[in-house]
Amino acid sequence: MSTSSKFYQPRHPEDSPFFKVLEANFDTFELNYPALYQSKHGFWRPVIRKSLEKFMRCGDLREGFAIVRCKDCGDEKFVAFSCKQRSCCPSCDKKRSIILGRRLTTEIIQPVAHRQWVFTIPKRLRIYYRMDRRLLGRLSRCAYETMRELFRSETANDTVLPGMFSAIQSFGDLLNFHPHIHSIVTEGAYTEDDKFIPRPYVNLRVALTIWEDKVCDMMLREEKISQEVVNQIRNQKHSGFSIDNSVRIPAGDNDGIHRLAEYIARSPLSLARMISVDPDGSVVYRASNKSCIPYPLMGDETFKTGVKRNFQAFKPLDFLAEVTQHIPNKGEHQIRFYGRYSNKGRGYRQKLADKQEEINRLLDIRHRVEEIKIRSKFKLYWAAMIRLVFEVDPLQCQKCGGEMKIVGFIDSEAKARDILISSGLCRDRKTRPPPKALSPPQKPVKYPLLKEPPKAEDFGDFTCGEYIEPVPDYETCDMVSPSNHEVAEWTE
Repeated sequence: MSTSSKFYQPRHPEDSPFFKVLEANFDTFELNYPALYQSKHGFWRPVIRKSLEKFMRCGDLREGFAIVRCKDCGDEKFVAFSCKQRSCCPSCDKKRSIILGRRLTTEIIQPVAHRQWVFTIPKRLRIYYRMDRRLLGRLSRCAYETMRELFRSETANDTVLPGMFSAIQSFGDLLNFHPHIHSIVTEGAYTEDDKFIPRPYVNLRVALTIWEDKVCDMMLREEKISQEVVNQIRNQKHSGFSIDNSVRIPAGDNDGIHRLAEYIARSPLSLARMISVDPDGSVVYRASNKSCIPYPLMGDETFKTGVKRNFQAFKPLDFLAEVTQHIPNKGEHQIRFYGRYSNKGRGYRQKLADKQEEINRLLDIRHRVEEIKIRSKFKLYWAAMIRLVFEVDPLQCQKCGGEMKIVGFIDSEAKARDILISSGLCRDRKTRPPPKALSPPQKPVKYPLLKEPPKAEDFGDFTCGEYIEPVPDYETCDMVSPSNHEVAEWTE
């Protein structure tokens, strides 16, 4: 029986810097939210407390666990349950992105070339999406309608449909609010008779014009902006809208699709980039790019560009405000499928295939049952995720190298505590400090809950009356920074 020198070690989430900041400051943050952050980030959402309370119990053996036992030597270990929260637990977000990547490559993506499309909007419109999160779903729909109309124009066929998978992202590199859409789209479109028409090159100027029209029309229908604002945007030299499709995935490159899916469905928060937490809870958060870029000012309701930098220093409550603004509401879908890849389209084609191949399907039923079992096992089996992420087998016994199996579950907190005490594994919880009431800032807020619409001149540099939109600040683009800013660089 072979053994490995590398074994999986369970994580201790309570030792992470984010957990410590949250544990020490969350109650104070919630108490002072209406006075300090409501005008900038909108009303307090109950989902914030619910999600973060569950995150603080993620991976905690005291909340229950699975018992795993080696069938050879009888050694046991406990595996804690996860919280399954979105956009606040990096561990659960990573697991979710792995499942998504595998689902795309095994069930959805067709064997044709794809491109990543990134759709961004002007800074002066972003504040509406922060205050009304329903608009994020409508923004994703606008992206799909843009692609559908573009390919119908390119193919001169009003019935073709592209296959499109979209992820709604609300965050920039330094946790700033930056709503945009990442999409994986077929490099062409499908006809009604299921024939693929490749279009490796499309007119990006036409695509950008369609994207601008779709978003502006949607904002008008939602009564968020007036026709006057739309006219201002369209008359500016740099409207602030942008589209990028420079990333291409060749046909059959499932590994590329998987990696890209993990990237665009990633967590807003990276624990590895929390490079410093001071005793008072202040956080230094590093950008993914070492280059210094004029990111928007932290907490500024106008999203103005600030000093060029590759890090952001946060006070603890400000850090929590930036993180929690990205937590989605219950029922708010962040992953969407359109066109050829929509649930309706795939279900309809499956019904047709079942009718045409009913005999073959019945003859091959044994293979199908085994395939379903494998998929279900992968989806539910935590060990598969550990193997993919850490390249180690968590079900390999550390004593004898034998195979371990789950033999039971403990879902009672009282029983879990008794077992942990008897095993010497119980770690006492720290008492969270009582919340402190803080004085609101003296600086008046310019747009309290957006009762007064923002003006163009509040959102960046002005040259001869034209609004200048900097290059989008998502991670994959090449940045071009103005030269009239100071530079603050973090070096290790």
